[in-house]
Amino acid sequence: MGCFSLAWLEQLLIWLVMVAAVIAILRLLIPWISGITFPIVGQVLEIILWAVVAILSIYIIFMFLSCLVGGGLHLPLPPR
Repeated sequence: MGCFSLAWLEQLLIWLVMVAAVIAILRLLIPWISGITFPIVGQVLEIILWAVVAILSIYIIFMFLSCLVGGGLHLPLPPR
């Protein structure tokens, strides 16, 4: 699958929607979990969630860069 093709864009968008859905679900569950346990647990989970978002953002940026330089640094998308 070539970089910036329609199939590549489709997989990227599907992957981003799935990640956004998981993040939204976790953001709903974190206050509920912190209400059951200590409030510090909710804060730790929130930090972990934002760290995962930052890592995914870096991954996507480098995926775009690898397509721009011709695929020399090829990072494949995770399977569906």
